[in-house]
Amino acid sequence: MRSRFVGASIGALLSALAVTAGSASAAAPHPITSEDIARIKAVTSPVVDPGGDWVAYVVRTIDAEADKSYSHIWMTRWDGSATVQLTGRAKESESDPRWSPDGKSLAFISSRGDAHDDDGVWILPRGGGEAVQLPGLKGSVEDVVWSPDSRFLALIVHDPDPDAPADEKAEKKPKPIVISRFKFMEDTVGFLRTDRSRLWLYEIATGKATRLTTGDFDEALPSFSPDGRTLAFVSNRGADPDRTYDHNIYTVPVGSAASEPKALTSYPGEDESPDWGSYPAWSPDGREIAYLQGGPVELFSYGVRKLAVVSAQGGAPRVLTPTLDRNVTQPTWSADGKSLSFTVEDDRAVTIASIPAAGGKVTPVIGGRQVFRAFSVGGKGHTAVLLSRPDAPTEVYALDRTGKGATVRPLSKQNDAWLATVEVARTTETSFTSKDGTEVHGFMVLPPHAKAGEKLPTMLYNHGGPQAQFDDEFDMIRQLLAAHGYAVVSSNPRGGTGRGEAYAKAIYAEWGFKDVQDALAAVDDAVAKGVADPDRLVVGGWSYGGMLTNYVIATDTRFKAAVSGASISNIIAGYGTDQYIRDYEMELGRPWEHPEVWAKISFPFLHNDRIKTPTLFMVGDKDMNVPMTNSDQMYQALRSRNIDTGLILYPGEFHGLRRPSFLKDRMDRWMAWYDGHLKTK
Repeated sequence: MRSRFVGASIGALLSALAVTAGSASAAAPHPITSEDIARIKAVTSPVVDPGGDWVAYVVRTIDAEADKSYSHIWMTRWDGSATVQLTGRAKESESDPRWSPDGKSLAFISSRGDAHDDDGVWILPRGGGEAVQLPGLKGSVEDVVWSPDSRFLALIVHDPDPDAPADEKAEKKPKPIVISRFKFMEDTVGFLRTDRSRLWLYEIATGKATRLTTGDFDEALPSFSPDGRTLAFVSNRGADPDRTYDHNIYTVPVGSAASEPKALTSYPGEDESPDWGSYPAWSPDGREIAYLQGGPVELFSYGVRKLAVVSAQGGAPRVLTPTLDRNVTQPTWSADGKSLSFTVEDDRAVTIASIPAAGGKVTPVIGGRQVFRAFSVGGKGHTAVLLSRPDAPTEVYALDRTGKGATVRPLSKQNDAWLATVEVARTTETSFTSKDGTEVHGFMVLPPHAKAGEKLPTMLYNHGGPQAQFDDEFDMIRQLLAAHGYAVVSSNPRGGTGRGEAYAKAIYAEWGFKDVQDALAAVDDAVAKGVADPDRLVVGGWSYGGMLTNYVIATDTRFKAAVSGASISNIIAGYGTDQYIRDYEMELGRPWEHPEVWAKISFPFLHNDRIKTPTLFMVGDKDMNVPMTNSDQMYQALRSRNIDTGLILYPGEFHGLRRPSFLKDRMDRWMAWYDGHLKTK
C-alpha cells in the first residue's frame, strides 16, 4: 500500500513556510491563447474546518508533459494570512475533502495506487502522521460524510467490477456484457448492469464496514442527523427506477445491520437528485429536513426546483418557495434553525438568498452580476463560497455577513498570477427581442483592443443543455475567441433555465424553432449595433450547443462556417443508443407511436439540403451522452452533398473532453476552421 502526500501531516505543514500565490510577471499582459488552457487552475469543493480557522478546497492543475490533469487539496487560513498545499503526490489525485467534526482529521477520496483505479477513503491526521487509506472496502467510494461524533463515516460505495479478476496481477479476460436494464448506459460510466452505488457505514476504530440498507437500488447524498443516530439519503426505489426520476428522501437507523429504509417523501417527481449538488439538510434540532423538490413530473429538467422542508418522521412537506420561479439549490440551516440560506439561479447570475424556516419572504443575502456555486458553513459561523465573475475564474471566497447583507473577500487566489499575465476581454450583458417579441438576454464579448465602430468577425456561441444558462462567470471559450479577434455573442434562448418555468418549457418537444429565433436575435442585435460584420458570421457550440448550431444552419444560411461539437440531428438515432431514454419517452413519446414529433425536430438531418454552411463536426469516440454516430451521420450527409465539412474524433474521450492536449486541439481547430472560411487570417 502506498500512502504519501507532500509533507508529513497538517501540523507539520502549518509549521513550515506557507505557500502563497506566485508573483506576477513584470512582462506586459498578452492576449489569451489556447496555451492558456493548461495554465488555468480549477478550484472546487470548499469546506470550512470545525474551528472556523481554515478552509480546505480542491485545485485541479494540468501537467502538460504528462497530458493529464491532477487534483490536490489545499487550505487557506480564514484571515487569508497563509495558504498550504496538503496533498500533491505526483501522478495521483485527491478530491472531496471532509473535516472530522472533532477537528482532528481530514478525510478525502483518492484512487492512489489502486490496481483497478477504484477510489478509496484516506484519513490525514491533523496533529501528525501520514495519510492512511481505510482498509476493508471493496468497490469504489463515491462520497464520504462524517458522523457528528467523528467515530463513523457514511459512504456511498459503487459495487466492485463483477468481471475484475481476484488476482490483481492476473490478465483480465473479456466477458460478455449482459444487459437487462431499461436505461443501460451512461457517459463516463459505461454499460449499466446489476452493479449499484450503495450506502455503507464505516467504523473507524474497528475498520468494520456495514451496509445499512436492504434492496437493490442506487443510493446517494448521505446526511447524518445531529445526534448521529439516523442517516438521511436519496434513492429512486420504484418498481423500475430506470423509467422515472422519482427520487425520494429516505432515512435509516445507524446500526450494525441492514434495515428497510423509511420514505419521508412521496412526490412522484424528484425529491432531491444526485445531479443537483445538494444534500438533505437536517435542522439543528433534528426535527426537520430541508431538501429540493423538482418541478412537474412531465417536465423533468425543464421544471423549476423549489425549497421544501419535511418532518424527520415523514408527512406532508412544506414548500417554502412556491412562487419563486427560479431554481434553488444547497439549502443550509442557520445555527438557530430559524432560517435557511440557499443559492438562486436568476437570469445569468447565481445569488444567495434566505427565507424563514416557517416560510415567508425570500430575502437576498448577496447578489450582483456574479455566480456562487457552493458554500460551506464551519466553526464560528464562518462561511466559504465558490465565486466566479466574467473577468476571473472561480476561487474560494469568505462570505462575511453584516447587518446590511454580506460581503466577500478572496481566499484562494490560485489564478491571480496567471491573470496578471493575460488580457481579459470585457463581457457585457445584452438584451434583445426575438422574432415573436419575446425578450431574450445574453452576452457580448469584444476583443480587448477592438476599435469603436469597427465591424468585427462574429461568432454566435450556443450553450449546452438545453436546460442550462450562460452565466456571469469566466468563460474560457469566449475569452479565446475574443482574444483571437472575434466578437462573441450568446443568447440564453428559451428552453434554458434562469428565466422561469414557462420560459424553459417553451421548446418542450419543439427543439430548433423558438430557440433558433432567440439565438439569431443575438446576431441581429450585434449587427444592428454595428459590432458584427454581417458578411463574417460563424456559429458553434457543444452538446445541445452543437445541436442548436445544426438547427441554426438548417434555418439560416448567412453563416460562413460552423463547428458542431457532440451533437445530434437525426433524433430517432438517439433512441436506444444514448443515455436519454427516460427523457425521450417522457417528452417525445415512443418514435413508432409519435413519428411526426421525432421527424419534426430532426430537420437538420431529414432536410439536410437546407444546409449550405461549411461545418466541422467533433466528438469523443466513447461519448454515451451524444454518441459519435450522430456526428458521423451529419458529416456523411454534408459530404454526400459536397458541402465543405470535416469530422474530428477524439479517441478515449467522453462527452466532455478531458485530455489537455485535446482541449487545446479543439480550440485550435475551431479558430482555424473559422479563419479559413472567413479568410481573415
